[in-house]
Amino acid sequence: MPQLKLSVILPTFDRAPSLERAIAALLRQSAPPETYEVIVVDNNSTDRTAEVVTAFADRRVRLIREPRQGLSFARNAGLAASGAPVVAFTDDDVEVAPDWVETIVSTLARHPGVDGIGGRVLPAWENGRPRWLTREHWAPLALQDHGDSRRVFDRATPIGLIGANVAFRRTVFDRVGTFSPSVQRVKDGIGSTEDHELLARVYDSGGRMLYQPKLLVMTRVPGDRCNRRYHRRWHEGHGRFYALMRLPEMERARVTPFGVPGHLLRDAAQTLAAWTRSALVADWDRAFLAELRLRFLKGFVWTRLAR
Repeated sequence: MPQLKLSVILPTFDRAPSLERAIAALLRQSAPPETYEVIVVDNNSTDRTAEVVTAFADRRVRLIREPRQGLSFARNAGLAASGAPVVAFTDDDVEVAPDWVETIVSTLARHPGVDGIGGRVLPAWENGRPRWLTREHWAPLALQDHGDSRRVFDRATPIGLIGANVAFRRTVFDRVGTFSPSVQRVKDGIGSTEDHELLARVYDSGGRMLYQPKLLVMTRVPGDRCNRRYHRRWHEGHGRFYALMRLPEMERARVTPFGVPGHLLRDAAQTLAAWTRSALVADWDRAFLAELRLRFLKGFVWTRLAR
């Protein structure tokens, strides 16, 4: 009889229409139904979330509730309720490929020396993509593509993987702990770093993660995330969360005026100069990239000054 090999954790908050598509994709898998479960974590939704989940009437799908608001709380609740040796995470606005479960399980079986696996997160533009929104602007949209070849990320190459398409062996959480509530997204918060913070602990512990390009999901990108205002807000919020993480590579500095590493102040001066050069020649795309870096630094500095 097939054994449970994978638990999929799917946190959700007030996204019933996209949640329905996300669950449907998770049930259209090539893997045997008995080998995986889907745990939907309702994080205080006020819409039709419970009705959507119940309507599937599938033994693979379970609905649990986490009253503490926040993505880390929801993911950790899903972890506590899960029963498989491998735990995967995706989002309520994501549709996984039909071989997603099978790819996770088979790839980890072939690579016993890695702690987890991540893959591509590609866009499905709901209202088209504006010309300026290139791959340089993918981070605020939670998109990811590290190329066509498998790669291993570790302490020497600490590249992040996105929580919309990532899986870990359960032993990882026994070793490094679970997702941190101090850097989590709450409701419609923006710029949070719960994925980055967890992976930093994995890498610091000597862990290794495998990027598998075959592991594919698609995320719908709504029009309101394709405007410059959204990207400005995201980068400023991202700077605030970075300041809270206190990563060693960011904190390493000879001088830290007001708790701000000196190299970030130099970065701000150089970025302002880059913005000025771009503006003088009317290269507004490059100027916008410089502005976004300045907004990240603003969020970082104001967070440190406020503490």
